[in-house]
Amino acid sequence: MARPPRARDSVLDAFEGLLIEDGERAATMDATARRAGVSKGGLLYHFRSKDALVDGLIERLRVLSVDDIEQIKTAPDGPVAAFMRTSIMTGSALDRTIIALSRLAQNGHSSASDALRDLRTLWEEALRPETRDETALQLIMLVSDGLYFNNALAVGGVPGPVPAGHDLDALIELVRRATRD
Repeated sequence: MARPPRARDSVLDAFEGLLIEDGERAATMDATARRAGVSKGGLLYHFRSKDALVDGLIERLRVLSVDDIEQIKTAPDGPVAAFMRTSIMTGSALDRTIIALSRLAQNGHSSASDALRDLRTLWEEALRPETRDETALQLIMLVSDGLYFNNALAVGGVPGPVPAGHDLDALIELVRRATRD
């Protein structure tokens, strides 16, 4: 009898949560199985090693990225506005996967670093047609990085300016004007 795909997702969710909350050292195979509510054999059925779990998260990022890029490209208020709005974390599946892979990248996992770099490249490719040149594109990327970083600081108790409402709209408009012809 084939195991349901949900068990695989539950294991990845557990691994991702452990990485986010406790870091890579705590995200062992045993801890992942326990948190997912599966036996060690159930875990090994889906993921033979910790590297396989990392590969699973990278594949999850790729799948989520396709949807994210499509939403950015087709947003009613334009790609730049959509990208900047999504630079403020909401706890989405993509946010969680990015944070988990960032934890791995910080510990030297080159495959996690490569996956995050690939995502950034996809974002750049989606935004490039909206900008006058590479400098303008990098301005958008750096403002986005700042929004994301300040939002991440707020989660840990260190407040950073995270604009919302009219302030975010004004920032987006300022960036649009600065990056177009």
